[in-house]
Amino acid sequence: MSERILLVEDDPINVKFIQTVLVKKGGYEVLVSEEVEEILRLAREADLKAVIMDVSLSRSSYQGQKVDGIFITQLLKKDEATRHIPVLLATAHAMFGDREKYLELTGAEGYIAKPIHDPAALIEAVKAITGS
Repeated sequence: MSERILLVEDDPINVKFIQTVLVKKGGYEVLVSEEVEEILRLAREADLKAVIMDVSLSRSSYQGQKVDGIFITQLLKKDEATRHIPVLLATAHAMFGDREKYLELTGAEGYIAKPIHDPAALIEAVKAITGS
C-alpha cells in the first residue's frame, strides 16, 4: 500500500499538477480536500504520511467562518491525534521572511513557494518533512 498524502488546495490546476507529481514521481496515494471537517477527519483516520497545505484557500470555512491554510494547520498541530503529521505549507504569496513567519505561526515542518514548476523539488520537500 502506498503512503498517503493529503493535499489541501483550492486551485484545480495546482491540484492536478501536484497530485500527478506525487503519484507518478513519488509513488504516493493522494487524497484531496479543502473542506475543513473532512481534512480533520482524514488527518485522524487516514494514516497520513504528510499534509501539503495551501496557505490561501478561497472556499474553506470552519464553524461558519472563512479560514485559510494557516488556521487549518494550527488546528492540526493543536490536536493530540494529528500534531505528529508533518505539514508542508505551499503559497503563491511568498515574500521575504514569510517562510520563517509561517513556520513559527503554524508549527508546520516545511514550506514551498508556488507555482511549483520542478517536480523533483516537490518530492524533495515532502521527503525532507517526512524523513524518508
